[in-house]
Amino acid sequence: MNTCALDGCSAAVAADAPLQLCLNHLLEAHGWVIGEIGETDVLPAPCAACGSRLGVRYPSGWLCALCEWRVGDRPDMTAAPRVDVVYYLRYGDRIKIGTSANPRRRIAALPHDEVLAFERGDRALEQARHRQFAAHRIPHTEWFEANQGLADLVAAVSRGVTDPWSLYSLWVSEAIALRA
Repeated sequence: MNTCALDGCSAAVAADAPLQLCLNHLLEAHGWVIGEIGETDVLPAPCAACGSRLGVRYPSGWLCALCEWRVGDRPDMTAAPRVDVVYYLRYGDRIKIGTSANPRRRIAALPHDEVLAFERGDRALEQARHRQFAAHRIPHTEWFEANQGLADLVAAVSRGVTDPWSLYSLWVSEAIALRA
């Protein structure tokens, strides 16, 4: 049986141990690593800034793994950061391309069947998208006839995103974290 590689320690080393260290010294090393790089785990409560449930635990406390907000701190939501998005809404067989810094309020005021996607961008990107799909535009509106090119763009913008609102929340939480 092997013994611990540290001088003065004659404790046995488990056969499957990743290092030639006894259990006590492995646990001591593990504690040191957690103190240096943290340990990812489920937060005790959702992050107050972004709502994520995943955090990193340090001896000094928790940080949200998504936006790095310190758990326990109250985010200053009185001055939420501006995050401009281009949104894509479906209503029947039409798609609206619009922009807003407050998509919840804007979209709530519009008739729609489904929020298809969000794309980070402002009025310049919105206008570029309007020009891109001008052949399908319903005159004097921001609504477009459904077409393959627009469907392909929406699919590309939303690839890997199951809920556009969660993506928007991520962008807002990143902006909050960068401001802090």
